[in-house]
Amino acid sequence: MDESARISNRWTIREVLQWTADYFRQKGIESARLDAEALLAHALGADRLYLYLNLDKPLSQRERDKYRELVARRARREPVALITGRKEFWSINLRVLPGVLIPRPETELLAQATLDEIRELRRPRILDIGAGSGAVAIAVAHERPDARVIASDRDPVAARLTWMNAKDTDTAEHMSVLVADLFSCFRPGLHFHVICSNPPYVRDDELMTLAPEIVQFEPRSALAAGPDGLDVIRAIACRAREFLAERGALILEMGAGQEKAVREIFRSAGLDKEIAVFKDLAGIPRVVKGRG
Repeated sequence: MDESARISNRWTIREVLQWTADYFRQKGIESARLDAEALLAHALGADRLYLYLNLDKPLSQRERDKYRELVARRARREPVALITGRKEFWSINLRVLPGVLIPRPETELLAQATLDEIRELRRPRILDIGAGSGAVAIAVAHERPDARVIASDRDPVAARLTWMNAKDTDTAEHMSVLVADLFSCFRPGLHFHVICSNPPYVRDDELMTLAPEIVQFEPRSALAAGPDGLDVIRAIACRAREFLAERGALILEMGAGQEKAVREIFRSAGLDKEIAVFKDLAGIPRVVKGRG
């Protein structure tokens, strides 16, 4: 019996979840149970708590049919966020779109470092380069409505998504969104208290070794950055001082194993005052901060 027929024969939420989790594990999906729950909640227009409060509730044929379609997409390794069109970041429910990098939990460390940096400042100015979905810029604007946040991305689709998310989250009045490649839209003399970015930092030869969800469904331009993965970090760091206010900080996300090289890039760019590195929950150095 194929998977479509098998899942059609399941009736309750409990049984459907168990079967789907087992099926996803067979497909090599690590977050099998969590993904099964997220997709079923989406199919039912509910949240995961509803599932646990109704484990013995039978599903209608229409509900099973809708869920089966979602399961088939996930089995082909399409990310859950693209299937549901949503991803939570900083407890904010953001839209996601194909072709734009899906926000990662570890990037919340970048948002936190930025917020910590501006904690004592009045009306701080922040530039988020390569904003993607707008996750970091929106988190900062949400926490600090007095800040002036500029979010830029060279991809018009990403910039449009950032603006949609800003409007959805009532942060648009505190933000500007630009289509720009790095500093291309800015003239020296415009100074920011923080320039932050989650830039591409994957080595070109490493990209194809990543999970199918990334290789098949996420934009290469938002991931790969040259032979050592540091091309974009270098490009940002080498011009950041032109656009930083006095004692302003450059704060960047980086990849595992890149700390030493990124520290050297910051030193070469004259951003070696008070260099600080922050580790993610896995203990990996993930975010670096420096001043000029």
